[in-house]
Amino acid sequence: MKILVLNCGSSSIKYKLFEMQTRQVLAQGGVEKIGLPDAFLQVKLSNGDKVKFEKAMPEHTIGIQLILDKLVDPEIGCIKSLNEINAVGHRVVHGGEKFNKSVLITPEVKQMIIQCSELAPLHNPANLKGIEAIEKSLPNVPQVAVFDTAFHQTMPDEAYMYALPYEMYEKYAIRRYGFHGTSHRYVSARVCEFLGVKAEGKRIITAHIGNGGSCTAVLDGKSVDTSMGLTPLEGLMMGTRAGDLDLGAATYIMDKEHLSTAEFSNLVNKKSGLFGVSGVSSDCRDITDAIEAGNQRADLARRMFIYRVKKYIGAYAAAMNGVDIIVFTGGIGENDAYIRGEIAKGMSYLGAELDEQANHVRGEEAIISTKNSNVIMCVIPTDEELMIALDSEALVK
Repeated sequence: MKILVLNCGSSSIKYKLFEMQTRQVLAQGGVEKIGLPDAFLQVKLSNGDKVKFEKAMPEHTIGIQLILDKLVDPEIGCIKSLNEINAVGHRVVHGGEKFNKSVLITPEVKQMIIQCSELAPLHNPANLKGIEAIEKSLPNVPQVAVFDTAFHQTMPDEAYMYALPYEMYEKYAIRRYGFHGTSHRYVSARVCEFLGVKAEGKRIITAHIGNGGSCTAVLDGKSVDTSMGLTPLEGLMMGTRAGDLDLGAATYIMDKEHLSTAEFSNLVNKKSGLFGVSGVSSDCRDITDAIEAGNQRADLARRMFIYRVKKYIGAYAAAMNGVDIIVFTGGIGENDAYIRGEIAKGMSYLGAELDEQANHVRGEEAIISTKNSNVIMCVIPTDEELMIALDSEALVK
């Protein structure tokens, strides 16, 4: 069975084509700058080389058709006919309270995705464009929606409710939903496979840290708390997002700077975080270079970033009455040994002991704690696309 996985953003489309019997990635790449004059598709070839195709793409349908054309291209394609694609799986960011698992896409499901768009205005409409583009290009192929929020629907109400008047929940479904769920689900399950243990009875904290970041408490294989909230803004300090912020500070800033809600949203979503504090970049690699050059604000930004992750891990250890396994994933979690090490060094009270030598790993599955550590600390590279493909395979079968 061959399954195409699509992740449609507001101006981009990432894709992977899987052969499910072997879990082999047959093709992968992405479209960028949809709607702009310099839009392009970049295809990663089997030998690691990348080929770029420039084309005017005013909307997603043209981008997806270009992807499909390249899959069957005689020179760089990997299949002879689009009939070989058995299903298409889509990442959908917000499923609200309506979806606690992945589903086959029907007209009713599409309507519910539209209803959730108010909670994810940058993401859900783009996800829907991908679904509708496939309907036009591959009308007979089943499609599956895999929701970022679904894994967190097992949170108890004391964890997901905000301390607002209850009518806010009844009227507008204002509550914490959490995101990165597909990643947290994958790595929390994969680490158990990697260690040869069962998820039942295990207290796992997954730290998905990259340009966007969130921590999740996983008990018996189920999410019981997570750091993101109604939107992906709450929680950890991120590349350009502020994370946790005093609401009083929000209204104070809006009054002083005469900001509209849209302008304030832009401030805390796109101008804050590592970028806002450092004044250098949202990328940890640039932050590190700036620190080595003596930039004190860059150093402050990185220390703040590390502190926030440690604080959430401590909170979730308290929520679960301890922790057995801590997993690092995401762009920073998988590749930045220094940040992992600094987070781990701050957890000796849990009996967590870092193996300095083992921690020098990038993008590979590894145990980075010592044999004497009470808590097993691991690096597990995330694979959201594989998770989407597996869900799609199960539903289509």
